[in-house]
Amino acid sequence: MYKLMLIEDDTQLNDLIRGNLERYGYEVHQPDNFSNIVEEFSRIKPDLVLLDINLPYHDGFFLCRSFRKESNVPIIIISARSQELDQIMAIEFGADDYITKPFTFEMLQSKVRATIRRVYGEYATKKTIKTCVGPLCIDDKTLTLNIHERKVELSKNEYKLLKKLMDHYNSFVAREVLIEEVWDSVTFVDDNTLTVNISRIKHILSELGFDNAIKSKRGVGYMFHYSKSMRDNNA
Repeated sequence: MYKLMLIEDDTQLNDLIRGNLERYGYEVHQPDNFSNIVEEFSRIKPDLVLLDINLPYHDGFFLCRSFRKESNVPIIIISARSQELDQIMAIEFGADDYITKPFTFEMLQSKVRATIRRVYGEYATKKTIKTCVGPLCIDDKTLTLNIHERKVELSKNEYKLLKKLMDHYNSFVAREVLIEEVWDSVTFVDDNTLTVNISRIKHILSELGFDNAIKSKRGVGYMFHYSKSMRDNNA
């Protein structure tokens, strides 16, 4: 039984979501005290978090960032805030998906089921694999990007996107392929979501000395570019 943490201060909606999820066999935990959510998160250790943005004491952006400091647990934002900026901020702070209110319970179930299947189920990686291009290596067990003695933690989305690009380095990968790799379906994901994640990866690579490793081509997609000169510069 998968353990979900539902963080929503609308009592009526809270009860409806919890009842719907429990009918599908999920164990749903709700915070006892909204001023102490981070501590409850550490105690519960959920398999997935459903997180509203407008909350008492601390908003969802703060909580998302706090959860990410100690866990790579998948986080789905559920919020009435439908502005693109809010969705971008949520992804920047580590959220995996975003559902705008009002939504159907069928949509919620689909998002939860797909995320759990991807992270823990049939689509999850079953063995530890390191993917390396030159001195750069990513590790699926620790979700880290390593070069020599330096190590950078990646979110699950950043890891999946970078691994796909590194698996096909020096070749373009279509945007649709990258979206399906991370979010299962091109239907429910705004195209800008991919752009934001790629920008974060570019920033990480730049800090490691690979300023132009990710290249893009309009109407085609993205490519992880690696050459001998890059290897020599980072030796």
